[in-house]
Amino acid sequence: MSWHFALVIDPAASDDRRTDFSDTFAPIDPTAPALSVGELSTQRGDGIFESIGVVDGHPQEVTAHLERLAHSAAICALPAPHLDQWRQAVELAAAKSPAHGEGVIKLILSRGVEHGPAPTAWVTSAPAADFTGPRRDGIRVVTLDRGYALDLPARAPWLLLGAKTLSYAVNMAAIREAKSRGADDAIFVTSDGFVLEAPTASLVLRVADRFITPAPNGGILHGTTQLSLFEHLAEGGESTAYDTVSVDMLRSADAAWLLSSVRLAAPISSIDGREIEVDAALTASFNDYLLSPRD
Repeated sequence: MSWHFALVIDPAASDDRRTDFSDTFAPIDPTAPALSVGELSTQRGDGIFESIGVVDGHPQEVTAHLERLAHSAAICALPAPHLDQWRQAVELAAAKSPAHGEGVIKLILSRGVEHGPAPTAWVTSAPAADFTGPRRDGIRVVTLDRGYALDLPARAPWLLLGAKTLSYAVNMAAIREAKSRGADDAIFVTSDGFVLEAPTASLVLRVADRFITPAPNGGILHGTTQLSLFEHLAEGGESTAYDTVSVDMLRSADAAWLLSSVRLAAPISSIDGREIEVDAALTASFNDYLLSPRD
């Protein structure tokens, strides 16, 4: 069954003391035109977003996503979002989703309309794609040079690296490049040989008896799904770590996964044409956890 929902938010100031923000939401027809031609999100990609997975009507990791939305807003010098207002918008969108199946709720905060209302904000919900195949069979990846050294984000914060912005043209171009090389996805690496992340996912490696993810510097977006999985692994007695990961470490890993809020855990089956073993049982246990209700 296909379903879609959308609402526009009248953004409240971050210090607004109201407890009910329902009068700031305006549900709209998700198939009808809604944005002004002067909207800076579409003209310049000047805004931020979050994608929240929905499983059987339950929005996953809402707090972590809202905190990251606020973090991105701070990096981009956007007005701080009122997190209670956004949480209520997420709850409303989730209530419109089916009781069974997977979906995705997107939160968008834009700088607004040039010479007009600012900021603008809206929320959408829709069915998720079917990721049964990638979760079960794995994905092939290639490494792509991101074009900067590991220390660049600290030297050039105006590049907004580490914020989840709407400017995803490079990310989408990287995925197209990966597909042109016969792969399914890409992993960005720095010009000085260190691993970052995928265009739309975090990376987790198993090296011997440790689970490792690249440290959230170098402009890496800290993944909500990766954070949740690491908490789950630690509770089970597994060793987890954030580390500076070289390309050689990536290619010699015992197992690897890309993690994201909607695709969840997709095991990597090859890196730059080199086959890597897929641990089907471990991957299934990851996704069993990630499909369980998580707040």
